[in-house]
Amino acid sequence: MDPSARSSASRGACVAPTLSPIPDAPEPASSKTRVSARGRLRTYFLTGVIVAGPLAITIYITWWFIALIDGWVKPLVPASYLPDHYLPFSIPGLGLVIAFVAVTLLGFLTANLVGRSVVEFGEVLLARTPVISGLYRGLRQIFETLFSANGTSFRTVGLVEFPVKGTWSVVFLSAPAANEVQGALQAKEGGEHDYVGVFLPCAPNPTTGFFFYLPRAEIVEIAISVDDAAKLVMSAGVIQPEDPRAGFHAMAASLRQAQVAEGEAAPDTEKARREPARPDL
Repeated sequence: MDPSARSSASRGACVAPTLSPIPDAPEPASSKTRVSARGRLRTYFLTGVIVAGPLAITIYITWWFIALIDGWVKPLVPASYLPDHYLPFSIPGLGLVIAFVAVTLLGFLTANLVGRSVVEFGEVLLARTPVISGLYRGLRQIFETLFSANGTSFRTVGLVEFPVKGTWSVVFLSAPAANEVQGALQAKEGGEHDYVGVFLPCAPNPTTGFFFYLPRAEIVEIAISVDDAAKLVMSAGVIQPEDPRAGFHAMAASLRQAQVAEGEAAPDTEKARREPARPDL
């Protein structure tokens, strides 16, 4: 054999053949799919709780109120006038309807001259009763103040510096101070301040709190409703005044996010199902 050919063959035998790198096997998509499914399940569950929770509580409170009024009104009506006496089942809300009609009829009669005379005669009788007179007058003033069509009590929300300077608390404006209170405070503090009564509710129970008089100049009125302020106090600041549609927008965004996650996980799952598993080398 030619020496040059022999040397070329020996060099070819010594050089190792070039091998192409083996691509890494794709990670199984089962873990990603499992995490995505868990996230979607959590999103769907929380969305269901957000929708069903307030609805269930509202239905329960409404049913409790209807049952309470029925329990008060139905015993006052003769059984022969109630449909329950002739039907094999009870009609819920019948007592509430009767109470609504009766109160509306009472208001209509009171607005007339004859009805007003009857009411005034009844008030005269109550005023001569030692214990009941004071209770009735106080309750009537409270109801007239709260439910008056042109009243302003507890319809304005404000902020005052309480309990120390630099810290602000939510208050409800009640009513301007009486002349006696105005005169005493102006004589004590000096100046011509316009004093107004405010109610500072406690969290999380807004039915308890503090009532005091403040100069109107020290109250910062804010443009939010009484309902939003009450929710702000009861939730200790968690529920902020906002657009009621924001909650539905948040739920819609959560559902869209879950659908996007599901769409991203579907191709990986389909690809892992079609590709054969690579043998370990």
